[in-house]
Amino acid sequence: MLGSAPGLSGRWERLEPRPRARMLRQVLHAGLRTSFHALGRFVASHPVFFASAPVLLSILLGASFSRYRVEEDVESLLAPKHSLAKIEGNLVDSLFPVNRSKHALYSDLQTPGRYGRVIVTTRKGSVLDPVHLDTILKLHRRIYQMQVTVPATGFNSFNYSFSYLCLPDDKNVCIIDDIIRAMEEIQSARTTNRSVPILRYPITQLADGRQAYIGHQLGGVQGWGPSGAVRGPGTGARGEGVRSARALQLTYYLQARGGLMDRVASQWEKAFCAELQHFAALHPKLGLYPSTSSSLRTDFQFSSVLARRPLLASLGACSVLAVLCCSMRDCVRSKPWLGLLALLSITLSGLTAAGILNLTGATYNSTYLGIPFVMLGHGLFGSFEMLSSWRRTREDQHVKERVASVFEDVMLRFSGSTMLHLMTLGLAASPLTNMEAVRLFCRTAALAVTISYVYTLSFYSSCLVFTGYLETGYRHGCFCRRVPKPDRLDSKPAWYRCLMYTRYQDETQTTNPPHGVDHGHGHTANPNLTHTHVHTHPHTANNPTAHEHGHVANSTHAHPHPHTHSTANTDLHPQDSHLLLGCVRRCYGDWITNTYVKPFVVLLYLVYISFGLMGFLQVTQGSDPSALVAMDTATVLYTRAQQRYFSSYSPVIGFYIYESAPYWNASVQRDLLEYAKGFQRISWLEAYLNFLSDRNQSTSQPRENFTRTLRQSFLREPQFAHFADDIIFAERGQGEEPDVAASRIFLVAKTTENKREEMSVLLDTLRRLSLTSRVRFLIFNPSFVYLDRYAAAVSSPLRHSLLAVLFLLGLSSLAVVEPLVSVWLGLTLLSVQFGVLGFMTLWGVELDCMSVLCLISALGHSADCSGPLLCGFASGRGDSRTRWVRVALERHGVPSLQTLICYSAALVPVGSVRSNLTRTLFRCLTLTAGCSALHTLAFLPTLLTFLPPSKSRGHRPEGEGQRQEVECVEMNDSTRVVDQITTV
Repeated sequence: MLGSAPGLSGRWERLEPRPRARMLRQVLHAGLRTSFHALGRFVASHPVFFASAPVLLSILLGASFSRYRVEEDVESLLAPKHSLAKIEGNLVDSLFPVNRSKHALYSDLQTPGRYGRVIVTTRKGSVLDPVHLDTILKLHRRIYQMQVTVPATGFNSFNYSFSYLCLPDDKNVCIIDDIIRAMEEIQSARTTNRSVPILRYPITQLADGRQAYIGHQLGGVQGWGPSGAVRGPGTGARGEGVRSARALQLTYYLQARGGLMDRVASQWEKAFCAELQHFAALHPKLGLYPSTSSSLRTDFQFSSVLARRPLLASLGACSVLAVLCCSMRDCVRSKPWLGLLALLSITLSGLTAAGILNLTGATYNSTYLGIPFVMLGHGLFGSFEMLSSWRRTREDQHVKERVASVFEDVMLRFSGSTMLHLMTLGLAASPLTNMEAVRLFCRTAALAVTISYVYTLSFYSSCLVFTGYLETGYRHGCFCRRVPKPDRLDSKPAWYRCLMYTRYQDETQTTNPPHGVDHGHGHTANPNLTHTHVHTHPHTANNPTAHEHGHVANSTHAHPHPHTHSTANTDLHPQDSHLLLGCVRRCYGDWITNTYVKPFVVLLYLVYISFGLMGFLQVTQGSDPSALVAMDTATVLYTRAQQRYFSSYSPVIGFYIYESAPYWNASVQRDLLEYAKGFQRISWLEAYLNFLSDRNQSTSQPRENFTRTLRQSFLREPQFAHFADDIIFAERGQGEEPDVAASRIFLVAKTTENKREEMSVLLDTLRRLSLTSRVRFLIFNPSFVYLDRYAAAVSSPLRHSLLAVLFLLGLSSLAVVEPLVSVWLGLTLLSVQFGVLGFMTLWGVELDCMSVLCLISALGHSADCSGPLLCGFASGRGDSRTRWVRVALERHGVPSLQTLICYSAALVPVGSVRSNLTRTLFRCLTLTAGCSALHTLAFLPTLLTFLPPSKSRGHRPEGEGQRQEVECVEMNDSTRVVDQITTV
């Protein structure tokens, strides 16, 4: 009775009053750990089922790849889904469709379904030189006469030329660019020895008297001014005369009426690119940069094709390092196969997720290249944590009990990190996200992470059971062969003894028998030996239910020992431990917590924050879709040529007056002229007012006279007939003049190198002006679809995910997690996000949809790395901060380090892919891994040594509330096995 008094005092200690929140956390912890313990026993009892079911399911779902489809509409992916620009674009298309234009089209204003576009540059000289001009017109005629055959073979094949597919004018002639007409006039004048007409820039006058804007068709222009450069923007025909031009842009518009014509137009675009490639080979003095309506989609998806082999190389490199991370010198405890099986589990989960997507009719795009790395980081984290916990279990337990202890120890943290992943990805995949590419990526990644979590609990855990039986059966961890007896091993060569080295060989000759060896395999312990194993657990002092299974939570604090499981054996043989574990235990843990090292680590963190802030203040938007395509493709080359030669002026901006307005009113005329002031413009209203002034008529007339003169005089003049495309008349009543229901004018702004930023500012300025104007108007250009609210659309998923994580941490701190752990984890996530965002800006990465996807996934990755370390540190009581930092690094820092090593090795081959998208992916994920490693292995271990939580709380004097651990020791003889409880 007296001997049981200490045990009773340990039990009565639980009845002491404690805060309700703390009691609730303990009850929930106990319930969850018990549930995971039961789940671990269940999985260990049915390992064959849990190993085979994921494989069969993956094979069945993998057969659905016949339904593999690629996303065709890139604009819906990369442009904000709900924006005012899309609404304005639909209104513009309903008022002024492309097919309604019968005179002229502006290549950067109208973007029909199908088109072919080419930029022609000269290596030397000007495109207006006689030789180059004749060559360009020859190219134009070849494209005009080019034919495609659809279908390619068969009796029902037909030949289609550009004249059949083009958009016709009012005379049923194909609409071509105005620069072609101007060049034909120049060629005709040179042929007939007439004076060459003056070509003005950016607005020139054609032979029929019509004014045409050619700023988007002629690039790299030098004028006749004294300095040799084009002067300030002119108005109408008062522009500078062109002396030379380095580039020329031609656009060929196609009609796509129905499915057949769309297929014909698609074939014509392919033939167009092939013809230009052949023509460029015949004329090396010219540079040709083609672009079609399908170029962006093709080049965007081409990143996936380029990344196939690097992804396989990533898998191979990660496999090698995973095997090394799971290997030890001890051939019995070494488990190299678990590294490969962990990657196999991740691969099977990815195959299952892909099969589900195929069956549900989802489409693929190149942004999905980041999903394997999200799965890899999370899956490896769980795998290495389980393996680390397995090595801390008692080796004299049954495999089922050891697996149950692993589930009890690891799965609560692993489930919590999975919840963080699903919270961040799930909220970013909600309808709150305005970017379709971000929403689809996060939805797919959340599905993949969920399946990866389930497969870790089933497939990988069953593999852990099988390797556990190999260890119990005293078999080699790699070759699965039984390790020879000591007497037989001594006669083998040195290389064989090194290969078959195990710690059991040494311990059989000592007074401590090895645990975890099956005594039925020729290795029998002393039947009369009673082994007593006593050590204390500061972790159990804080959590009485922490070791409900396999350990009796009655341990004394007389000699605190921070290791949760039986670690006395590893202390006796430190050379047999894992290489990284030994380095952290004997070297790195002491070094990082050294008093003289701490100031340098704090200084390093201040430098980290400083550079992060410097980059954060320079964050730029990446709204250009060409920044997400493969390098050296048609889209990239075309975009570079356009930025080089056609950056002097903005794209043509449509100024649409979508309601009836009193154009005859002098004040309205002044307002509209004031709005267009400072722009290069093609305005029917300005031309009409000049027309009235030239005829000595008042510009302020009654409505009937104003409209009658407009319809019957102005629009019937040949040089003004093209303005008929810009005016919509609405009938009022019988005998009355129709009213101008809607109209448009075209504006062009002078720009500098920062063309997209200036367009965004111009869009906001004109929109604010439209809110206060008496005339209801809107402005539109196809590029506005990508610019409009792009910053909000890209950054909102990141903000929502970050707020969701902080809310989840705050909520969980009330019931599940220690409040200080939630605070530390939240601060760590913010610090990692801040650093990644700042450093990626300094590395030249813009804030686009791909970088935001990486930032969202970085939340879960940093939580995987730093969460277990913080939980392990906060759970300890009764010892110094430095001691518990070392323990936390040994228990959880090593798995995080192993994950980061394999993760970084998998990223290296991706950096060699010639793609802007994968380059962004590589840089952002590399920074995520680096910042997470710094916080997990350097910043947090240093800061936790002198910042809360305190280690003195919960520590009792010696003799008060003493708790002893009593170990159940197995005694074995030839006939029976007896479990004996040794009294300490």
